[in-house]
Amino acid sequence: MLSDEVLAEAQQHLVSIRDWIRFGVSCFRGCDVHLGHGSDDPFAEATALVMQTLNLAWSADAEIIDAVVLPSERAAIAEVLKRRVNDRTPLAYLLNLAYFANLPFYVDERVLVPRSPIAELIESRFLPWLSVEPQRILDLCTGSGCIAIACAMEFPEAIVDGTDISIDALSVAALNVEHHELTERVGLIESDVFNKLPGQRYDLIVSNPPYVDAEDMADLPLEFTREPELGLASGVDGLDITKRILAEAADYLTDDGVLVVEVGNSQWALQQTFPDVPFVWVDFIRGGQGVFVLSAAECREHQATFESSI
Repeated sequence: MLSDEVLAEAQQHLVSIRDWIRFGVSCFRGCDVHLGHGSDDPFAEATALVMQTLNLAWSADAEIIDAVVLPSERAAIAEVLKRRVNDRTPLAYLLNLAYFANLPFYVDERVLVPRSPIAELIESRFLPWLSVEPQRILDLCTGSGCIAIACAMEFPEAIVDGTDISIDALSVAALNVEHHELTERVGLIESDVFNKLPGQRYDLIVSNPPYVDAEDMADLPLEFTREPELGLASGVDGLDITKRILAEAADYLTDDGVLVVEVGNSQWALQQTFPDVPFVWVDFIRGGQGVFVLSAAECREHQATFESSI
């Protein structure tokens, strides 16, 4: 815990941006703060906290970190730092800001904090699996809308649908769609997986669905319990939603379409459940795991197996 006395001392003696970043790192390490919402580096987290509280880009010119911080600004940093450490609130919620695929997104407790490695796939245009420019893209379980919006930015000719069962999440996604001026190309639909998309076909279906199994849900760090359970929990093995996606995906993909789904730590369970399915597991340069790719043909070939698992 960070005491008021320590924070008062910090406000009295810490002068520069560099001072406050160093102090933040010490606080995170000394108070055993869990990092995992986009970075596991306490220096990166402290830098983001200080710079963004000061309305500065975290990647601003290095010379600026020796700039003097005003007393009112010190108080603001101290307050955010206190809530981050003592309440274990993810930084993105405190700042209402998270970056995904180098794009800014508004976030709050109604949605998960964006952190999927699928961002790297979007930036690489899903190569080599996506061979043609997609005309229609579907983001299942869109949450904040980050995947749908990033896809729309990367593929400027595509129409993108983002679906979610949560009205609260869709409200956040709508803010982000409007902010990025994509209301004409990104549609948001309240849907439980595919149930509100009859007759639709997509060249690319992407999903970061709930995939945390029951054992991991019971052992989550406090920071993750601040996120909506609806966006995390997916049954005993973490595959309840993924199995439904697999069972129906063939009916919503074009002939040459591609399915991309993140299952995180439930990768092993998925492979054990479907040992004969040729999932392609993506290797990420920037880290991350548990994302598979299947072609529309593979989804059709194994659809009966997927359906029998539900």
